[in-house]
Amino acid sequence: MKNLSLNHLSKTYFDPYAGKHVTAVSDVSLSVNQGEFVAIVGPSGCGKTTILNMIAGFLPVSGGEILLDGQPVSGPGSERGVVFQSFALFPWKTVLDNVGFGPKMRGLSKPECDRIAREYLELAGLANAAERYPNELSGGMQQRVGVVRALANNPEVLLMDEPFASVDAQTRMTLQEELTRIWQERRPTIIFITHDVSEAVFLADRVVVLSKGLVLKELNIDLPRPRVWDALMEDDAFKAMSAQVLQLVRSA
Repeated sequence: MKNLSLNHLSKTYFDPYAGKHVTAVSDVSLSVNQGEFVAIVGPSGCGKTTILNMIAGFLPVSGGEILLDGQPVSGPGSERGVVFQSFALFPWKTVLDNVGFGPKMRGLSKPECDRIAREYLELAGLANAAERYPNELSGGMQQRVGVVRALANNPEVLLMDEPFASVDAQTRMTLQEELTRIWQERRPTIIFITHDVSEAVFLADRVVVLSKGLVLKELNIDLPRPRVWDALMEDDAFKAMSAQVLQLVRSA
């Protein structure tokens, strides 16, 4: 089992405008099991993205440790994939080559890279877009390509930083449903950063609420899967959990 552990994690940095050191993450401990979907919510400036960037290896930790299967995380690695809010696709590459980029960097042959890329594009309903370029796709389609590009590299942990924030509401709901479907089929570990309480409850097995760099509360989301918006929008349990998380975020 590949488990992710954050043990007394902290991050401080020097703010040249304030002329002093600032604490972004104070003392966060969190365990995430293999195949679990965890959403992290909280007000702006509470440390959500900082934590994700430390897990990704983009930022060094100031204190504590991050362990993946008991091994310290000290920098970026292929076992952790990242999906950002911006689509971050290579505009000069076709969709097929964008998705096959990770396998190519692992040294796989072109036919094998194409096979893996087509498999994931089929999974995301994008098989017909394989030979198109990013600028020929809608924003929602570009973000779907971004998600499967990260998954095609077969990461143990998928880190997602508000990946659907830049698309319209209807597209966002569709992407959320597709992500849960793909996750159920492939079961990567996902850590999902969002400001949207309903999104967190819809997607996750567990929601972690942050406040001022600390874990305020963890809530298990005991809702049946597969999850679709038509069924959940009027579901009393979904509404109650969303209200509970929202109250915690507001108190933070």
